[in-house]
Amino acid sequence: MKLKNLFGSFSKDIGIDIGTSHTLVFVKDKGIVIKEPSVVAINTRLDQIVAVGEEAKAMIGKTPQHITASQPLVNGVVSDFEVAEKMLKYFMSKVQSESFAAVSRPRVIIAIPLDVTEVERKAVEDAVRNAGAREVFLVPEPLAAAIGARIPIHDSTGHMVIDIGGGTTAIAVLSLNGVVASRTLRIGGDELNRNIINYVRDHFNILLGERTAEEAKIAIGSCHEDDDILETTVRGRDLVTGLPKEIVVNSLHMREAMARSIQLIVDNVKAVLENTPPELVADIYERGISLSGGSAQLRGLDRQLAESIGIPVSVIDDPLTAVVRGTGLLLEDLEAARDLFLNNTNDILR
Repeated sequence: MKLKNLFGSFSKDIGIDIGTSHTLVFVKDKGIVIKEPSVVAINTRLDQIVAVGEEAKAMIGKTPQHITASQPLVNGVVSDFEVAEKMLKYFMSKVQSESFAAVSRPRVIIAIPLDVTEVERKAVEDAVRNAGAREVFLVPEPLAAAIGARIPIHDSTGHMVIDIGGGTTAIAVLSLNGVVASRTLRIGGDELNRNIINYVRDHFNILLGERTAEEAKIAIGSCHEDDDILETTVRGRDLVTGLPKEIVVNSLHMREAMARSIQLIVDNVKAVLENTPPELVADIYERGISLSGGSAQLRGLDRQLAESIGIPVSVIDDPLTAVVRGTGLLLEDLEAARDLFLNNTNDILR
């Protein structure tokens, strides 16, 4: 038996959705085993990981100088190779069998944004390999999301998927296992958080932290005028006095803060439809548009998009996990999925 096959006999194939905000890991025959924020806290004096995931996210904005809590991905691509590698190694080690940890090298499917450059693609692949993968297969996020939602992208019918993550929004028209038309925007949940921070600063002279803005967005965020008006209390620093201050904000504030970013998504969906063959547009009009990604859960977003575009829009079940569930389905038959991979030069049967 080849050494590579020996490694494979002890490994569990893995699907990873490594996003700007969250990393999800799917293990073949087990399901989703990790759903953690893509945040790593590192002690720069010792060059050691202090925390990863939820624990590290809680440290953002609160660490001393020798500890940095950061997101190794920006807008869906690796911005800090070493930290990304450490994070992936940490997550992969958690799901591998302890008894065979020394030889276990899994095959990994990882979902990446559509418009990444060759350099960015290579950075992701190298990071996963250095983290312990035997083989790496890259799949576009919208394709993985559609597969996770059980959308029949293998047929000649047109389907549109909008995947709104933490750092990017991917808009794609899919047919015959491929992407016919697409756009990727550097707009996602993190940008919406910044919209809220800027709005509260400009209108209330209060500086909020990113986590506070995100919590407000989740609690009362709204996109549609018919949504109920909710209120929440936020705390930040008064820019006039420099002292802590507490104010009440409501859904109308959230809607106004995020309006420009939502409109940009609408405009780009229209632009993609304009570049889509008429027959596929007819299919999309009949079947509607599917929303995936964590930010798809924003209240009223589906109704706002539907009214602005004139096409029914629905949020798929559990949109945050759609992409990683798609990688899990691809793990069931890697050979059959060969044409979907961006780096299909891998010899899957090795």
